[in-house]
Amino acid sequence: MSGKKYQEKVKLVERTKLYGLEEAVELAKKTAYAKFDETVELHINLSVDPRHSEQMVRGMVVLPYGSGKTKKVAVITKGEKIREAEASGADFVGSEELINKISQGWREFDCLIATPDMMKDLAKLGKILGPKGLMPNPKSGTVTMDITRAVKEIKGGRIEFKIDSYGIVHSSIGKISFPKENLVENAKTLIDAIIRAKPPTVKGKYLKSITLSATMGPGIKISPSQKFT
Repeated sequence: MSGKKYQEKVKLVERTKLYGLEEAVELAKKTAYAKFDETVELHINLSVDPRHSEQMVRGMVVLPYGSGKTKKVAVITKGEKIREAEASGADFVGSEELINKISQGWREFDCLIATPDMMKDLAKLGKILGPKGLMPNPKSGTVTMDITRAVKEIKGGRIEFKIDSYGIVHSSIGKISFPKENLVENAKTLIDAIIRAKPPTVKGKYLKSITLSATMGPGIKISPSQKFT
């Protein structure tokens, strides 16, 4: 990025300084300049090796003040659970007909929930949904009989996190328009969840680096040794 506005905002950030979380959030607000409501992002580099399955870091967490994004939720179930799913506030509900619709290319949802009895039928969509991160999974809470709770959490700010091939978690923690306190609490909640997901085989320093930024703004380095809980 070499735009004039961006270059002006870069000057506000000390490249070598490690900021406290609250100070970093304040700075992110000052360095945001886009005309849209920018997303605030955290990039957390962990001392794990993604090539080893026992060092995989993934999980889910409900941000106390939401993500700022309204997610469209589809539920695949049958029988009496159809009515529960419809009453839960899910955007799309169905059984085999919804599976067929997805197999034909329909993708108007951000998250897919399924009851365990539908997973056998859903298995054929693994190659379609898997690469997009949309395949229901018990570990992420998207294969469940408690549809009401799952839909409520997802629409209320539940997010999933997972390391990429470099051992980095990339996640949004809200919008730049959120009050500073809300962004700080969302960040603390996410970082705490990642700390609790630390694999037992990882020894020594776990959080290597943390960077905060608004969508269009410069990266702001946060001290990974400070207390987040």
